Amino acid sequence: MKRLFYRLFYFSYAVEQSRKKRFTNRGLIVLAGVVVTALLGLDTNQSLTYQIFTFLVSLLIISRISGLFFRFHFHATRTLPRLATVGIPFKSRIIIHNNTNKPQIGLQIIENFADPRPTLQEFLETPEPKEKQRNPIDKMLGYYRWLWLIDQKQYAIAKPQNLPPLPPHRSTEIEIQITPCHRGILELTSLTISCCDPLGLVNARKTIYLPQKLLILPPLYQVPPIQLPGSRRYQSGGVTFASSVGDSEEFRALRDYRPGDSLRKIHWKSWAKLGKPIVKEEQDEFFVRHALILDTFHPLKYSECLEEAIAIAASLAYQVQTQESLLDLMFVGHEAYSFTFGRGLSHTDKMLEILASVVPCQDKNFDSIIPVILDRISLLSGCICIFIDWDETRKNLIYHLNSLGIHTLVLIVTDKQKSEKSIELDSFNLDLTTFHQLHLGKIKEELMKL
Repeated sequence: MKRLFYRLFYFSYAVEQSRKKRFTNRGLIVLAGVVVTALLGLDTNQSLTYQIFTFLVSLLIISRISGLFFRFHFHATRTLPRLATVGIPFKSRIIIHNNTNKPQIGLQIIENFADPRPTLQEFLETPEPKEKQRNPIDKMLGYYRWLWLIDQKQYAIAKPQNLPPLPPHRSTEIEIQITPCHRGILELTSLTISCCDPLGLVNARKTIYLPQKLLILPPLYQVPPIQLPGSRRYQSGGVTFASSVGDSEEFRALRDYRPGDSLRKIHWKSWAKLGKPIVKEEQDEFFVRHALILDTFHPLKYSECLEEAIAIAASLAYQVQTQESLLDLMFVGHEAYSFTFGRGLSHTDKMLEILASVVPCQDKNFDSIIPVILDRISLLSGCICIFIDWDETRKNLIYHLNSLGIHTLVLIVTDKQKSEKSIELDSFNLDLTTFHQLHLGKIKEELMKL
C-alpha cells in the first residue's frame, strides 16, 4: 500500500512545484476559481456559474498564449563560496548576459536545487521521528514521513528575486541569498528566469542549466574554553609525523658519525661535501594531544541526536584548534577513521569538511571504534567523548581511559523521551572523568555551562 502512496506523493509533488513556478499568486487565485466554478456549474440549467468558469479559463488561456511569444536569449555564470555553514546565509553571485536586441524588464530569477524527493527505499525504510505518536491512518498513508524526508533532503532555501532591467547585449551582475538548512553537499542544478504575462497570471520561463556543488558545514555553537588536564607526552616522530606511522624525530643538527648510528640517519649530501660520514641529530617531541571520539552508531539514516553530536564535535574541535595541541578526530562511517589536526598538520576548515560528510554507521556496533582508540591511546593527554547512547560498551571504554590516567570529558546527547528517565550519571565517581548530559532543544544553553 505504501508503494502506491509513494507514487502518488511523488507525482503530486512534481505537479505542485510546477504549479508554483508556472502561476503567479494572482494566477493561483484564478486557477482556484476555475476549480470551484467547475464544480458548482456542472448543471448549466440551474446555475450560471459556468459563465464565470468560461471567463476565468479564457483569462488563463490568453495569459498562456501571450507567454509563448516571449523569447528568452540569455546565458549566465554563477560564482559560489568555497564553503557554507548551516544557518548562515551566503551569496550566490550570478552574471547574466542579455543576448536580445532590446532591454528586458520585469524578470524574476530563482535558484533550483537537486530534487529533494526521497527514493522508494528511503520512504519505506526511514520512519519519521514522531511517527510512533501518529494515528494509524497517518502511519498507513506515510504523508508526514514524506514531508519529513523532503525537509531532510532540502539542503538550502532561496527565494525568488526580481532582476533589474537588463540592457541589450550587456552583462548584469546580481546576488542571490541562499540559506543552508542541513549539512552535506548542496547541489545547485539550474537557474530559472521568468516573466509574467500582461495580465499577471502565468509566468513564461527559461531554465539555464548550471550544475554546481557546495559543501555545507555543520553549525557551530559558542562554547566556553575547554581545558582538559593532562601532561605532555612523547610523540614518536614529532609534530611532522604525529599522524603517520614511523620512528622519525624532529631534526636538530648535523654531527660526525659515531659507531652504532643507523645508516638511515646519514646525511649523504654533507658526506659528499666534507668527505667524511655525517649524520642527522634529532630530538624527541613532547606535546599535548587530545582525542575527540564521535559516536556515529545509529540504526537509522537520519538522527537528530547524531546531527547535534556532529555540531557539538565541530564546535569543540574548532575551539581546541586555537590551542597549542594536537587533536585526533575518531569516528566510524563506512569504515573506521582517525584524522589529526593542529600544530600545522591540518587546518580547521579541513576538519569541518570531514565532519560535514559524516554518515551514521548502521551496520556496525560501538566496538568497531575501539581498535582506532587503542592504537593511539598511549599518545593521548586527554579525551573528549560525544555519545548518542549510553550502554555497557561505552561505559567500559570510559573505565579503561580512567584507569590509564587519561582525563576525559563525556558528553551524552539525548532526546526528549530519554530525558524523562534521565541517565544515571551520579553513580560514576571517576576521578579523571567529567560527565555532562545534553538534551535536544537545550544544546546551546547546556554547552555554555560546561
